[in-house]
Amino acid sequence: MKRTVTHLADGRELIYFDSDDTVVRVEQDRRELPPPPPTSEIRYDPILDEWVAIAAHRQTRTFLPPTDECPLCPSTPDRSSEVPAYDYDVAVFENRFPSFSHRSGSLAAVSGLTEVTPGHGRCEVVCFTSDHNSSFAALTPERVRLVMEAWADRTAELSALDDVEQVFCFENRGEAIGVTLHHPHGQIYAYPFVTPRTRRMLSSARSYEGGNLFADVLAAERAAGERIVAQNEHWTAFVPAAARWPYEVHLYPNRQVPDLPALSNEERDAFGPVYLELLRRFDGLFGFPMPYISAWHQAPVRLDRDLSYLHLQLFSTQRAPGKLKYLAGSESAMGVFINDVRPEQATQQLREVAL
Repeated sequence: MKRTVTHLADGRELIYFDSDDTVVRVEQDRRELPPPPPTSEIRYDPILDEWVAIAAHRQTRTFLPPTDECPLCPSTPDRSSEVPAYDYDVAVFENRFPSFSHRSGSLAAVSGLTEVTPGHGRCEVVCFTSDHNSSFAALTPERVRLVMEAWADRTAELSALDDVEQVFCFENRGEAIGVTLHHPHGQIYAYPFVTPRTRRMLSSARSYEGGNLFADVLAAERAAGERIVAQNEHWTAFVPAAARWPYEVHLYPNRQVPDLPALSNEERDAFGPVYLELLRRFDGLFGFPMPYISAWHQAPVRLDRDLSYLHLQLFSTQRAPGKLKYLAGSESAMGVFINDVRPEQATQQLREVAL
């Protein structure tokens, strides 16, 4: 693998990850761009003990452009995009419309009990392929391995930033999920705080009186086998017994590690085949590309790393052909999920998909 660092016309960082060590990246961004926006602000909600980011500049971000105007496709002699190269394997760059960044800005005066601070951190875009019409499920295991290297690289580098407390790698796929760019890509958020979901999971792990809570859940699922969808020597994928989403799978390495950089070469090699199988099963459920969110749960940078257990959560809002799961009153207002599909039924449906 070859890693090449360069910069876009407005100063944002761009990193190429290439399988071919002989590739030379000399292309320059030919655009005239305004300076990147200043950082957002984060406001503390004392009622829920959570931080909320206010990033008004994101209202102007690119929204479902036509294919010939896609900002993630390679540049051409006639058109410059966010990626100056005319072709690439995997490209990572700072988001032009970030929720968090290291660039300073002024803060608004806010009355009441709400604490307001700069939304320091970083947001990056990860382009999985230069092919606009492809998808993660269509990648080769070798390309998935390269994406894994990019995720691990960015997690390690972003974790070293002073203001970053947690790094989140994820992919949103499909307009039903809220995607605004169709090109196969994911994102990375480097948060200036530990997220509410992670804090809650680690609180449960801290109060658990057995061994490691995550390891014990994985061991119980492997022993029962009832909800396992796919597995190999290094990874196990299962539908959680208390799944919140109609189709939801958790993918764990069989060895406890805190984050992506901690995975061995063998574990990184083994990830692609099992994950691609999961995506093909999702796409085969209803005969069309399944909208989904794929979310890596990693340890915080500085807290409870011994309690944490890296795992991937893959889930869809699609509950049936033509029907979506909406977060309505109970889910949105009270945080109580009501699932329309029994986890065991979902497991059986996923297992029965012809590959």
